[in-house]
Amino acid sequence: MPYEPLTQADVLLEGFLALDTPEGFRAELIEGEIVVTPPPDGDHEDYIGVILEQVITRSRTKMRFSGNKGLKLASGGRCPKNHVIPDGTFAPTELRLYRGADPWMPCEGVALVVEVTSTKPRADRTDKRHCYARGPIPLYLLVDREQSSLTLFSDPEGDDYRQHCTIPFGRRLTLPEPFGFDLETEELI
Repeated sequence: MPYEPLTQADVLLEGFLALDTPEGFRAELIEGEIVVTPPPDGDHEDYIGVILEQVITRSRTKMRFSGNKGLKLASGGRCPKNHVIPDGTFAPTELRLYRGADPWMPCEGVALVVEVTSTKPRADRTDKRHCYARGPIPLYLLVDREQSSLTLFSDPEGDDYRQHCTIPFGRRLTLPEPFGFDLETEELI
């Protein structure tokens, strides 16, 4: 059997998958770069909790939530597949998407991903946005702590979203179907 040499992308992916990160840390492969993130602070988790509570209690479609679920997403050309861990992932309950899923699962069926900016806001604002659009994941909600704003990206095409709506903390943000309700953001202030 002929030997096929490993490409740089193959070596990067193998090295990434072999990482043993310290407890609480998470490693992601985003656009050809390995990003290691420390455990989130309390404010970060509070923002996720505010959004989670409203989606679970107000969404028109029953949703399941997963915090820190590994997703395999299409490549942007610099690595074989992006391996991203959103702060929050929502999928319709009827799909039972997380049942039996591998640690790194495909994104088909995911309705919304949520990211709260932390130590590397560029990754959340730009790099992950492109990864999620290529998914294609229909909705991406970015909670930008530095800007005190929420941005909902929708209508993915290619490697970006064609629509986005940004509001300051304290205003309402409409989550379209399958959610179909206004997200209250006063608690984010």
